[in-house]
Amino acid sequence: MTTPPTPPTPQAPYQQQAYQQPFAPQQHGQGPQAGFYTSPIPVRPATLGDAVASEWTKIRSVRSTMWTLGIMIVLLFGIGVLSAIAVSFSDSESDMGSTPVLSLGFFGVLLGSICVITLGVMTIASEYGTGMIRTTLTACPSRARVLSAKAIVFFLLTFVLTTVMTTIVALIQTAMLDAAAPSGKEWLSATVGVGLYMATLGLLSLAVGALIRHSAGAITIMIGLVLLPLVLAIFMLADSLTSIREWLLEYSIPNQLSIFYDNSVATSGPSGWEPLWLMLGVTAVALGGAYLAMNNRDV
Repeated sequence: MTTPPTPPTPQAPYQQQAYQQPFAPQQHGQGPQAGFYTSPIPVRPATLGDAVASEWTKIRSVRSTMWTLGIMIVLLFGIGVLSAIAVSFSDSESDMGSTPVLSLGFFGVLLGSICVITLGVMTIASEYGTGMIRTTLTACPSRARVLSAKAIVFFLLTFVLTTVMTTIVALIQTAMLDAAAPSGKEWLSATVGVGLYMATLGLLSLAVGALIRHSAGAITIMIGLVLLPLVLAIFMLADSLTSIREWLLEYSIPNQLSIFYDNSVATSGPSGWEPLWLMLGVTAVALGGAYLAMNNRDV
């Protein structure tokens, strides 16, 4: 009589493996260390300076910044110099009289403001379009710090570039034309004043971009804000609309820019540095709204 075969032992569905402690790198002159690797880089809370450094890296790394600022430089320099050449080769040079020679730089600055508006909007609105804003806010959860860093970097970049270019153009125009030498007040207004006004106008564009969160829409709104009051005033020919026409002319952005060149197209309204204070007030309100919108809205 044979013995029945022994049934096979069922195998366990899995075998428990022994726990292995994570590898810890050895330091020179010491034995093996237990635990995880500790980075020698000190850990500290992020600051506004870190956010500014990040925004500076972003704004100088994208091609749109170089193209926009490059076109602005061409407009400021090219139109300013071409205006001086056109006047020097015509009879207008002897007819300038008391007209400030620095006022010839106004045309290039007015067209260059479109580039400043575009870059100001794209500084923040483009991140919403590409989804990069999610990465930005993940790295820096403080939305107030993000907006502040963008505003600081953009303002300083625009102010420095505009002031340098307007100064170079003003020097060339003064050397080319035989007209009355500008005073120190005129030099300061046509260079530093224009630079501050243009940079503040760019900050207003940045705030509108943060509120709208759409590049094309925000740029359209800002260009309309620059051109629409002047266009409306031109076509208001009825006598009953005289007061409205004069108000639109006085407070239009092109006229406020011309005030820095002492060549206003309106007989009354803001004068001196008043356009800058007005633009600063409007921009402060818009930035306040942008801060509230970023804090209260989802990405």
